[in-house]
Amino acid sequence: MVNAALGRNPLQYDDPYSEKIVTIERFILDKQKGYPGATGTLTNILYDIALASKIIASRTTRAGLVEILGSTGRENVQGETVQKLDEYADSILFKLNDHTGRVAVMASEEHPDILAIPEQYETGPYVLLYDPLDGSSNIDVNVSIGTIFAIYRRKSASGRGTLEDCLQRGRDLVAAGYVIYGASTMLVYSTGQGVHGFTLDPSVGEFFLSHPNIRFPAKPKYYSTNQGYERYWTEGVRRYTEWLQGRDGGNTSFSLRYIGSMVADFHRNLLTGGVFYYPADAKDGTLSSGKLRLVYECAPMAFLAEQAGGTASDGANRVLDLQPESLHQRIPFFVGNQELVEKAEEFIAQFG
Repeated sequence: MVNAALGRNPLQYDDPYSEKIVTIERFILDKQKGYPGATGTLTNILYDIALASKIIASRTTRAGLVEILGSTGRENVQGETVQKLDEYADSILFKLNDHTGRVAVMASEEHPDILAIPEQYETGPYVLLYDPLDGSSNIDVNVSIGTIFAIYRRKSASGRGTLEDCLQRGRDLVAAGYVIYGASTMLVYSTGQGVHGFTLDPSVGEFFLSHPNIRFPAKPKYYSTNQGYERYWTEGVRRYTEWLQGRDGGNTSFSLRYIGSMVADFHRNLLTGGVFYYPADAKDGTLSSGKLRLVYECAPMAFLAEQAGGTASDGANRVLDLQPESLHQRIPFFVGNQELVEKAEEFIAQFG
């Protein structure tokens, strides 16, 4: 059926395959063909994550109608209040991957230690790390939230996976991505062959390729940060912010856009150009190590950024080169268009 107003089929998505409709399953399988020795294991993990995101999206879109809003009454390892939807998303991701024989070990931002595969199931060659619901403090006010995932090859030879399997540098990632639950649900991922986005059509329950080969636009528009903490930042970060605003030597003024859900802020800047940063602060009297988690949030987003022509830094070092020391290690984080991230490093190197 052709939409008379648009003059085209409503299921006809803009993609490099012209008139073809490309589902996420077809796309992943087509990419697999480029690796003659591929076993299909990674392909199946990616599709299981897509399935998990459909299930989570079915709850986020009905959050005001089902008993899923609000707090569970407990705190996670980060000292943050766990929302009911946090717990639900965490459970779905684990249960879809614990019995497949594809994963050696998992780790989630919601748990203090690694998540072992149950003894009754076989283990596989990959490691799955995830933040089940980024920006969960926004759930009850209907603001965009997301899921972040990272996939590595295991380092241990066999058996149950280990902590060492989970503490790998971002440059060793096999795949990473995120799902954003907003006006529409989108899954964005990379296996090192560019960044591709898929939009969920809820009427048929399938992801379709909608944003192939995403690249940061050459002319960025926005900067995204919580300026409510500006008084606690170092001089270098404050001067960098002034530069972005067109002061302190800046000749271009960027607009501030900040949602408070890192997935949503990153997603907007990926499509429109810009930089997101959450620097270290001294609001507790001493300079922090940052807020965002290296293995669950920063490394996978850095991987996507570099695949899209951008970069990510902790203010001095490339994030993909950082060796994690613990599962819940936090770092300062700057990610987006390469020239904007490098400018942040310049200010921090000069002023601290």
